[in-house]
Amino acid sequence: MTSTIDMAHATLDGRAADRLAELLAGWLPQQRWFGGKGRRIQSVTLASCLATPGIGDDHGEEVRLWHVLAQVTYPDGANNGEAPQTYQVFVGVRRSLPDRLRHAAIGDPGTAVPELGGHCYDGLHDAHLAAWLLERLAARDTVGPLRFDRFAGQVLRTDLRGTVLTGEQSNTSVVYGDRYIAKVFRRPAPGRSPELELGLALAVAESPHIAPPIGWAEYADPDLDEPMTLLTLQAFLPSATDGWALALTSVRDLFAAEPDVSAARAGADFAPEAHRLGMATARVHRALAATLPTGWLEGEELEQLAASMRRQLELTSRQVPQLLPYAPGLGEAIDRLAALGGPLPVQRVHGDFHLGQAMRTVTGWILLDFEGEPARSLTERRAMVSPLKDIAGMLRSFDYAAHHLLGTMSTLADQPPAATELMTVRAAEWAARNRDAFCRGYAESLGYDPRAQAAVLRAFEIDKAVYEVGYEAANRPAWLPIPLNACARLARH
Repeated sequence: MTSTIDMAHATLDGRAADRLAELLAGWLPQQRWFGGKGRRIQSVTLASCLATPGIGDDHGEEVRLWHVLAQVTYPDGANNGEAPQTYQVFVGVRRSLPDRLRHAAIGDPGTAVPELGGHCYDGLHDAHLAAWLLERLAARDTVGPLRFDRFAGQVLRTDLRGTVLTGEQSNTSVVYGDRYIAKVFRRPAPGRSPELELGLALAVAESPHIAPPIGWAEYADPDLDEPMTLLTLQAFLPSATDGWALALTSVRDLFAAEPDVSAARAGADFAPEAHRLGMATARVHRALAATLPTGWLEGEELEQLAASMRRQLELTSRQVPQLLPYAPGLGEAIDRLAALGGPLPVQRVHGDFHLGQAMRTVTGWILLDFEGEPARSLTERRAMVSPLKDIAGMLRSFDYAAHHLLGTMSTLADQPPAATELMTVRAAEWAARNRDAFCRGYAESLGYDPRAQAAVLRAFEIDKAVYEVGYEAANRPAWLPIPLNACARLARH
C-alpha cells in the first residue's frame, strides 16, 4: 500500500529562497560533513526545496519541514570546470526555537527569519520531524519527487523517538529507539548509492554478515538520469561492539602484560576474532560476486589502475616531504602491478574497509557502511575493483590499531627506553599476528590465501598507506608516523 502527498504548491517564493540560500552559505561550512572545508563559497542555490504538511509538536505548535537540495560552487572550482557540490538538508522551521534545538540552528538561534516564517534549524535533530521520515517509510509514500520505500512485509514501528548520533564525518545517522538506524546522505548524487545497492544484493543473498536495509528514500526527477539515494534505514545493533574498540582493548592488554608473555597469551587475544572477521569478509565477497556483475582487468586497464596509484604517490610526496625517501621503492612496487599484465578479477566490494566498519555481535561479525571512500565520486565508488582492496584496507587497520596507542599515550615520553622498545616490538607482533589470522580466515572460507597475489596486495596496501599519509598530515599530524613507518616497510619489501 502506497500513498501520495500533493506537493503542487509547496514551494518557496524568490525572496524566501534567496534568504534560505544565504543562511545555508553561512551554516554549511560549519558542519563536519561539509566537503569544501577551507574553500571560499561563491554561491549557494536551491536546486530543490519541497515543504511537508504542517506537523504539530507536543505543545501544539505548528512545525514545517523543508527538504532542500542545495548546490554549492567555489571560485576556484569554476575555473577548472568543477561541478557544483550538492548537499541535502532537512530544514525545520518553528515560530520559536526551544533550547533543545538551539545547537541545530541555521543562522542566529535568537533571530527569527520573517521571510521563512520563523527560526530555521537542522530538522533531523527534531524528534517530531525525524518521526515524520519514519512514518513516510512505513507508508511507502511519494512526496513530490521524494519516494519512500521499504521491503515488502516489513512492518515498521512509527512510535519511536529519533536521536541524531554524534561524531560522523560524511553523513548523519538518526537512531530510532533501539530498533532502527537511518543514514541520511548529506552529499547525494544521481545513481543508487553503494550502501543501498550492495545492501539489497546481500539481503537477496541472505548474507548473515550485514544489517540488511529495511527501507530507503530516493529523489526521482525527470531531469536526472537515475534517482539519487537520500537515506537508508537498517536494523540498529545496540549491543554490538565495533572492531576498532575490541582491537584496542587487545593491544592494551598486550602492552600491560609481563615481558615474557606472548601476544597469544596476553589477555584479550584478538587473533581468533581476526580469523572470524576474515571468514566473514570472504563470505561477503563471495555473495557480492554471485549477485552482482564481475569482470577482469588486464593490459591497459591494469596500467591505468597503477597510473592512478602513481598519481596519488606523486601528489602526496609533494605535499608531505617526509614521504619522499620512500617514494622510489613504493613506485617500483606499483610498477610491478602494471607489469603483471592480468587478468585480475574484479567485482563490487566494500570499498572503505577497516575495523571501525565491522561490528561484533553475539553471533558473529556484521559489516557496515558499504558506501565506499567518501572522497571518491559515486561513479568511482560503484566501479568494480579487486577484492584485495578490501583486504589491504583491513591489513592497514590492524597496523593502525597496533601502533595507535604508541602515538597517543601521554606517558610514553616518561617511559625508560627499554619499555618503549618493548611496546614497539609488541605492537609489531600484534599487527603481524592479526594480519596473518585475518588472511588465514579469508583463505579458509574462500579457498585461496590473498597473500598468494603478493604484488597486487602490496600495491593496494601502498595506495592505502599513501592516502593515510596525506590525510594524517592534513588532519592529525601526531598520527603521521603510523602510515609513514608503513610506507618505509612497504618500500623495502
